[in-house]
Amino acid sequence: MEDYRIARLSRRERQIMNIVYERGSASVSDVLADLPDAPSYSTVRALLRILEEKGHLSHEKDGPRYIYRPTQPRHQVGRSALKQIVQTFFDKSVEKTVAALVSDAEISDDELDRLSQLIEQAKNEGNSS
Repeated sequence: MEDYRIARLSRRERQIMNIVYERGSASVSDVLADLPDAPSYSTVRALLRILEEKGHLSHEKDGPRYIYRPTQPRHQVGRSALKQIVQTFFDKSVEKTVAALVSDAEISDDELDRLSQLIEQAKNEGNSS
């Protein structure tokens, strides 16, 4: 999935994508049930169709209803979105991005240890190339 498409999702489209990812698949009724301040059924149906046209969802017919599924795994889309954020807001700097995340979050000692391990692993992989 190309980066520019991620950045072009509206707030409501992101909410819908989150619901579909959390459920694994969803009908219009499923999305309506989980969507805060849900609009009308026809609006949700139209938004799902737009997400499908943008390449984020696909559908299959299940009796009288359509079941929507993401076209790409969540982690893959997340990486693409993060790459766009790093490029746009942090001058393509991983260091600036991580610094912003760490300074604004409550991080447990266990999480800090895991982050340190990931940094060490990245250093080792960089030295072996």
